[in-house]
Amino acid sequence: MSRFTLILVLTLCLSGLVSAQVTKTEITKPTTPHGDAKANSDSVPDVYAISAKIERVVVLRFKYQTDLLAGLEKMVAGEKIKNAVILSGIGSLRNYHVHSVSNREFPSKNVFVKDPAAPADIISINGYVINGRLHPHMTLSTGEHAFGGHIEPGNTVFTFAIVTLGVLGDDVDLSKVDDKTYR
Repeated sequence: MSRFTLILVLTLCLSGLVSAQVTKTEITKPTTPHGDAKANSDSVPDVYAISAKIERVVVLRFKYQTDLLAGLEKMVAGEKIKNAVILSGIGSLRNYHVHSVSNREFPSKNVFVKDPAAPADIISINGYVINGRLHPHMTLSTGEHAFGGHIEPGNTVFTFAIVTLGVLGDDVDLSKVDDKTYR
């Protein structure tokens, strides 16, 4: 390799012009050894219903270069939303960062997939606001495939993103809906 080529490659790498790579990281997410070993209880129904009325609908619009998760957190706090259903979401991203489960036995494991250089369309966003805490998911599409998972920090909006929330009453108890030990 000529000296000029070597200098050019090093310069491009240091300046960040060479495309970033997809990273995948798997993390075990134990509850506690007791919680993870816990058997299903007959006192916990297989399925239960929570009835609530949507008190208002809030439509959020995100502009270019906004972090999707940070924007959601800011608006949930700013709009004083305690409980909500994420009804829909669309848009596009400059890059993505999601996680999903990667095993079938407790303790659960999550695989985090991050690509700082790949754009994607947002096909859908759904999830919940539970006592002020977000539990959002999204489905993304590239020219090659569709995929998704939990929304992580580092999803930068490209053209725009729109997320619609159905706000429920503060008295609605969603505390167990995403509790993996309530079984």
